[in-house]
Amino acid sequence: MTETPPAVSLTVYVGVDTHKDTHHAAIVDSVGRQIGDREFPVTASGHRQLLAWLASTGIVARVGVEGTGSYGCALTTVLREAGLTVVDVDRPDRRARRHGKSDPIDAYAAATAALSGRATTTPKTHDGNVEAIRFLRNARRSAVKARAEAMTTLKAMIVTVPEPVRESLHGLTDAQLLRTCARMRPAPITDGNITAAAVTSLRSLARRILELTDEERALTKQIRTLVAHTAPELLDRVGVGAETAAQLLTTFGDNRDRIVSEAAFASLCGVAPIPASSGKTHRHRLNRGGDRQANRALYIIVITRIAHDERTHNYVARRTTEGKTTREIIRCLKRAVAREIYRLLTSPPNPHPPLDET
Repeated sequence: MTETPPAVSLTVYVGVDTHKDTHHAAIVDSVGRQIGDREFPVTASGHRQLLAWLASTGIVARVGVEGTGSYGCALTTVLREAGLTVVDVDRPDRRARRHGKSDPIDAYAAATAALSGRATTTPKTHDGNVEAIRFLRNARRSAVKARAEAMTTLKAMIVTVPEPVRESLHGLTDAQLLRTCARMRPAPITDGNITAAAVTSLRSLARRILELTDEERALTKQIRTLVAHTAPELLDRVGVGAETAAQLLTTFGDNRDRIVSEAAFASLCGVAPIPASSGKTHRHRLNRGGDRQANRALYIIVITRIAHDERTHNYVARRTTEGKTTREIIRCLKRAVAREIYRLLTSPPNPHPPLDET
């Protein structure tokens, strides 16, 4: 820890390197001089100590926090409630870390990013329906992944089980296979009884898959209910289902005003072309950055509209006659959909329908 006593009226900028159990905070003044740094525990008491230290240091202009959506989530909420301006700081790149890495170095780098304006992203508030949707989607994604893994294991196991068991399962659909395996009654497992062990394993896997299926369906229903309550205007659009709407809401966050323009949202989704001109060559290249899950959601919307929306189908036909490739047309449509989604989510909201608790 290092610290230099500052003047009482000094304007300072703060950076915080966040971790699971501790946060390391550093302070610089308005010209980038290092004032001091300290480590605080990730507890309510530690947060109060950090706020007291900042208050005794000077006038805090801005706080740059690493990982506002993970380890720094609780701290970001505390800082906001204290009336401080918080910005999200990306991890330092490899070039910046050639001179070494430590918690104080990273904290000072975050403070410098907050001072210079390199870090300008407003963090998500994590305090509304969108945060609830995010939790439910994470649980659902885990259930889907576990179910797929269990199904793969079940089918691989059937290949090597004793012949009588394998024969009884031959030619069944997935649904029939699960029901049959779940109803199996294995004999007691004794020394050398391979069939009993195989049947016990198949039944265990089948029942796990059925339980995960029920869990996934229940979570999906809850997600749909929350999405319909939070952004019914999204679900009214062609090609936008509950899952794609949930992803786009998660990308936006509960505080939708944090994304200041539709161009910023397009960049966040990776659908804003990047200039790649040089000399006499004038071109743009594909942006492979941004939130790839949001990019995927836009792609699903576009593909659905191409198949089922007459206006989109006519647009594709017209652009094809102009010499555009299918991939170029899809990129154009994704950019247009991003513009449409941004305007929907940032327009004054309509009164929400009552939340169905059934």
